[in-house]
Amino acid sequence: MSIYYGNRTPTFCIMYALYLYFLSLSFRSTSKAIVPFEQRSHVAVWKWVQRFRPDRIYTRKRVAAFVIDETMIQIGNDMAWLWIAIEPVNSTILGAYISMDRNMLIAEAFLKTLVKVYGKHTVYSDGGTWYPQACNFLGLTHRLHSPFEKSIIERTIQYFKDRTEGFDDYYPCLGGNRCTLLHVHNWIKLFISVYNSINSIKPSSYRLWGGGIQS
Repeated sequence: MSIYYGNRTPTFCIMYALYLYFLSLSFRSTSKAIVPFEQRSHVAVWKWVQRFRPDRIYTRKRVAAFVIDETMIQIGNDMAWLWIAIEPVNSTILGAYISMDRNMLIAEAFLKTLVKVYGKHTVYSDGGTWYPQACNFLGLTHRLHSPFEKSIIERTIQYFKDRTEGFDDYYPCLGGNRCTLLHVHNWIKLFISVYNSINSIKPSSYRLWGGGIQS
């Protein structure tokens, strides 16, 4: 994440602090938790959170198309739908959305968030009935995935799903039944920010023909 370059604290430590904070820890508790790595005050943690700008991860200037898909993930005892859109040339994630249902209205809401940031582009999907209807309502061209587009979206979404399913034993929430899933949204934004930052330094041929991030 370029916004932390030059910081005297290692980037991995900052990312871990953000992860803990987005799990609902306080600034003071987070600063204590990272002591084994670096000794930083709760004020430093607060500054890192303020500098983390989720909107910056969705600012690609050139977008060839929206390649979208959705997958089911487990959050606590419940199942939810995770929607993801990627840019097919650079394989960067353009947006993500979480919902408890899957229908045309939710597909439309997700596409609206993409159009707001990137403008109107052709939408490629696997043919789910909710996509053509949503695209028609928003004035977007809809097409089915080609084998190439299908492979990159499936590879990206599977990688994303594998990592999110290991997120602290299915997203523990300290808010009990009143959980708004805010910590889930925050963690996903953090994950995408790191994913796109690392992916952006890979050679394009590596990204397009099977390269991935090693865990």
